[in-house]
Amino acid sequence: QVQLVESGGGLVQAGGSLRLSCAASGRTFSPYYMGWFRQAPGKEREFVAHISWNGGSTYYADSVKGRFTISRDNAKNTVYLQMNSLKPEDTAVYSCAARILYTSPWSYWGQGTQVTVSS
Repeated sequence: QVQLVESGGGLVQAGGSLRLSCAASGRTFSPYYMGWFRQAPGKEREFVAHISWNGGSTYYADSVKGRFTISRDNAKNTVYLQMNSLKPEDTAVYSCAARILYTSPWSYWGQGTQVTVSS
């Protein structure tokens, strides 16, 4: 089992920045692919970004490309999401997830952290 706990959410004005953190505990963190997802009120959960086990490969949704950066520190068992140039449409609950292989389902999820961007 892998337990994931997000932090760093909050209220920010449009154009501002936030950095989310996802701390993992339980099984060894380093082999897992890690991802960030978000869900806005009344909408389906959507993919935001993912990162390979060693950080060598990243992938972003078009809606955040160029504004968000995913990174990880395996020594700290933590994955980050740096969010810049935030827009009101980025408002959502952001959750991190883990999977053991690129082709595996996302098996472990955190509870999420609220990000609210005011206009």
